[in-house]
Amino acid sequence: MKSIAKKRSKVDGAVVLYVDAESKPSIHERCIHEEIARKLALLKNYRFAGVHDRVGHFTSPLYFVPLRTLTYDEAARLGIRSEADLFGGIVPFPLVATKAITHPLIEQSAAPPEGWSHDFPHEVLPVTLPGFSAFTRDDAARAGRQLLEQGDVRLKPTRGVGGRGQTVISSADELDTALTAIADAEFARNGVVIESNLRNVTTSSVGQVRIGELVATYYGTQRLTKDHDGREVYGGSDLIVARGDYDELLDLPLAPEARLAITQARVYDKAASIHFPGLIASRRNYDVAQGLDARNEPRSGVLEQSWRIGGASAAEIPALEAFRADASLHVTRASCVEKYGLHEPPSGAVLQFRGTDNRVGAITRYTVIKNYAGSE
Repeated sequence: MKSIAKKRSKVDGAVVLYVDAESKPSIHERCIHEEIARKLALLKNYRFAGVHDRVGHFTSPLYFVPLRTLTYDEAARLGIRSEADLFGGIVPFPLVATKAITHPLIEQSAAPPEGWSHDFPHEVLPVTLPGFSAFTRDDAARAGRQLLEQGDVRLKPTRGVGGRGQTVISSADELDTALTAIADAEFARNGVVIESNLRNVTTSSVGQVRIGELVATYYGTQRLTKDHDGREVYGGSDLIVARGDYDELLDLPLAPEARLAITQARVYDKAASIHFPGLIASRRNYDVAQGLDARNEPRSGVLEQSWRIGGASAAEIPALEAFRADASLHVTRASCVEKYGLHEPPSGAVLQFRGTDNRVGAITRYTVIKNYAGSE
């Protein structure tokens, strides 16, 4: 025991949050991110050094927890060289971190921003929903009208999170009204995604986190909750987390729809690594939607990628803690819950935040770790 204690008392580096002007976290988000960074420091046997100060001087190695996916240039300025230096991801261009890369343009001649890959969205067509990305109002109108011939469509901002800012559209008039509300500068910089809308949807999360020698891969489902305006928004994730890679996860007795979601996410992940050379990510998360299309037929497809700290991270990190604490543990369940209002967490839960947020009002967030009990 003495040798173990001595080993754990040695601190070789520091974990820092990287919060820039573009990130703009709210009060409760900042609290959750700081808690996750503290847990990461314990996992790495580092100290937590708070928010990174560009003019500060650190004599020990730094492990960054950015609140968004970084570009190569940003990472280089911070001294980040590999996935061992951050919890999150690095991409060659800002566009690559958005929903826009998932779908093709309405035509090859449509001009996208810097960093666009024509090949990637075409390679992932079999594992995504019908849709287009557009960077002008005219292209968005044409794409929307084409998809409306198959049923309702969903208009999404490419940088939106938690389902916020999305609109379900049933007619050309509704489409025109929605597109008119978007500024020309927003189209040029970020674009929009127009996608076939599914009914009776279950959104799954498939992902992997790598912290040093600890590797965990997971499948889970997201839950919806209502915010203070009565809108349905992200309410947390229930994950099955396996120690190791995707093969270890697929060794579990999972339901067919879970296996399909995992398979589709792996295809998307592999294609991203091929078509965006140099992609670095110690945290990879893919949202997969499964539901009924306009013909009442089942559809499944990857919606987007997340190579940064995200909503499910509040469940991912406690799972890694459980694996580190018990070398014989190979699978566990981890849940993170978001409820609007002030609530008392259930017995055994770990409260992360309960209070009034500057953006969303009163909100309660907590996590739960449970034993894995078999098939899904």
